[in-house]
Formats: sequence, C-alpha cells, structure tokens
Amino acid sequence: MSTNASVSGAAGVTTDDQTNAAERRAKGEFVRGVSSARNWISSEEGARYPPAKGRYHLYVAYNCPWCHRVLLARAMLGLEDVVTVDVLYPNRSNEDEPRGANLWKFCPEGQVCLNGRHMRFPECTVDSVLGKTYVKEVYESAGIDDQKSVPILFDKETKTVVNNESAEIVRMLGTAMKEFQTTDIELYPSDKTEEIDGLNDWIYKHIANGSYKAGFSSNQDVYETAYKNYFEALASLDSLLGTKKFLVGDKPTEADLRLLPPLFRHDPVYYNRFKLNKSYLWEYKNVWRWMGDMVSLPGMDSVSSASYLAHCKQGYFGRTGNGTVPIGPEGYPECYKIATFSGK
Repeated sequence: MSTNASVSGAAGVTTDDQTNAAERRAKGEFVRGVSSARNWISSEEGARYPPAKGRYHLYVAYNCPWCHRVLLARAMLGLEDVVTVDVLYPNRSNEDEPRGANLWKFCPEGQVCLNGRHMRFPECTVDSVLGKTYVKEVYESAGIDDQKSVPILFDKETKTVVNNESAEIVRMLGTAMKEFQTTDIELYPSDKTEEIDGLNDWIYKHIANGSYKAGFSSNQDVYETAYKNYFEALASLDSLLGTKKFLVGDKPTEADLRLLPPLFRHDPVYYNRFKLNKSYLWEYKNVWRWMGDMVSLPGMDSVSSASYLAHCKQGYFGRTGNGTVPIGPEGYPECYKIATFSGK
C-alpha cells in the first residue's frame, strides 16, 4: 500500500500536502484545505474541554462524507443522548443570499433548487445552539474568520469551536468520551493502533480523499491517477476482506468507520458524479459482504438509510450542472444488507 505526501494531525493523515497548493489548484488538481480548529477533549486536570454529557454539539451535513464519519462514530458508540446534533441543508447558499454563495446553511423549510423543485428534508434543523443561519456565522461567533467547513464539534458551555477535523472528532468520541459509551464497540483498541493508523492513512489517500481527487480535479492526468489508485485500492480491500469480517479482525474499528462513507456513496453517487465508473461495489464480493455487516450493526439505520442517501444525491447532483437529481439506482441503500459474513 503506497503513500503520498500529506498533512498529519493527532489522528493521522488529515489532508493533502499543501506545498504549492494554489498553483496546483490553478492547474486543475483538487487540493483539500486544512482544518484550523484543533482542540481536544481531555480528562487531564484543568483541561478546557473535559468529557461531559450534553455539553458538546455537532454541526453536520448528511451529504458530506467527513460529517458522515462523526455521525457513524456517534451512532456506533451509542452517544446519541450524549452529543447533540444540528443538520444542515445539503445544498449551499446561492449568490443572491445575504452572505453570498457556497456557504453551508440551516434551512429546515427547504428551498427551490436548480431543478426548479422545492426540496425539503425533514432531518434538516435550525441552529439550536446559536440561532445562526450560516455555518460561517457559527465560526465568526467563536472568533474564527477563515473557516466555513463542517463537521464542527462545538462546546455549548463556552460557545467555542472545539475541533473541525473529522478524523480527530472521531478519535475523541471513541477515546475521550468513552465513559459515556453505551455499546461495546472499541474504535481504537490499544493492541490494534498501529494497524488501524496505517489503514486510516491509506484509506484516506486512495479512497476517501482519492475519490474527491478524481471527482473534483479538472486535470486529466490527476483524474486518471486518482481513478487508477482508487480501483487498485478496492481490489486490495477485496483481498484483505476475503479472510476477515472487518478490516483488522472480527470487530469493527475506526478503520472500518472511515471506509464506510465513500463506499456507501460509490454505486449511487461516485460512479457517475466522480466518473469512478470502472466497476460497481457489488462486483467486489468481499467488500460487498463487508458493507452488509457494517450497515447491519446496531444503531446504523439512522446513518445509512434511504433518507440519508437522499441528502447525498441532492448534495452531489443538485448543486452543479443542470441540478437534475437521479432517481436510481433502484434498491439502494437497502441492498447493502443482503450479504453478511455468515454468507446469508
């Protein structure tokens, strides 16, 4: 499993190498930016952000795969009553809105989209903590002027942004908030950390962010390299999962969690939208079985349902081009549950 230059944080690789980022973007390469809020929930004496039930809040968008990571952690660990959530609209703001275009926003009433239809998603909420309209305003209220991304882990007590790097939020939920966990899943077991870290970095480079390299780069060479790496990675995964139920053994870990968001989107979204059209996920027998085991875990329905996928389709297809959102493929995501490790 090869590696590329990248930026690492407290939970491993978090984004692309930033060397000559502006120049590379100008040449058509998708280069992910750097999350700047990097505080940590800690049990150490005097910590600014100690573990606590009901104190922390997530701002997320269902269509965003990085938000999907943190919602999966919350669900798999049974932290729904511990960490509260607000859900953003899957499309960004328009140019004629007060704060301008391309901002994540709270819009539970829905809006008229590019295809001319008024689309409302019942999962979308208002900002229940600050009453803001745009995520950028949440950052600004906390004294951060250069960020507009999600997810955000927010402290309701101090009204500050704890962290906006999904990998680190997942790690915190699985370690620092462990005392509140209501399931027996251990996302980052001490005897598997090196293996998990290696898989996390590899999944990020070739699949999670690799899919975005293919989908959002306008440079043909960058696209073709990302395409090649992506499908080579799927083949490697299929081989790895031929003898294991999950990536590092019989139980799901952080590595499995991080792999699920891009693979959940592959057949119904990335195959067309990102031009990752060499093969469908069901053509990889062991990966397809792994999908069945993952979405069959307790608590997963709310983060892998048809309504969740509807946000994804709207977010990827409904804000670019002609805005037409595909009806199919038929049977997704229900078909993910067909295969399991037991062979059923």
